[in-house]
Amino acid sequence: MAHGFYDIFFTDAVKAEQSQAGSRTSYARFDGADQDTHRTLGPDEAAFIESRTSLYLATVNPDGWPYIQHRGGAPGFCKVVDNRTLAMPDYAGNRQYISTGNLAGHDKISLFMMDYARQARLKLIGRAQVVSALDPRLPETHGHTPERGLVIQVDGFDWNCPKYIPRMYSEADVQGALAQMGARIAELEAALAAKV
Repeated sequence: MAHGFYDIFFTDAVKAEQSQAGSRTSYARFDGADQDTHRTLGPDEAAFIESRTSLYLATVNPDGWPYIQHRGGAPGFCKVVDNRTLAMPDYAGNRQYISTGNLAGHDKISLFMMDYARQARLKLIGRAQVVSALDPRLPETHGHTPERGLVIQVDGFDWNCPKYIPRMYSEADVQGALAQMGARIAELEAALAAKV
């Protein structure tokens, strides 16, 4: 296998669509390549994943219907255990248990992680195992008690282009910028007052 993500998702039907749209040539270079890529997480992927405060995960039910769920927490809530493994706590929510029910019958999972401020996104696919909330691979939960955990074995990942990602900033980013602006205003007001 040459490209962990493309090998799984570039089916014959996808390749036919790429050929029709004129993009197949740019992706064909990964077909049958000697070197495995996008299968093990490097330092850039690990840093990106562990800095997220939010992600989306998708599972599939037995009838093939995809289901997307949001997960969030403090930076590091999704922990890189090693270059092929992630772990994260799973907290009680609306108690529908659709994601965990889907994973009980089909362990394939997809994670979608965004950084709106820097216009970056990472797609990751793998196989998830529902584990005890006491599993030692899970990150610290800082006083919150998870109902269970998820451990994900990475099969592939891909960085998306930044095109069309709107720039949005977290409350912490905005508060930091406002604090800097407030300090600068106070400095300028003090300088003006000293001249009067």
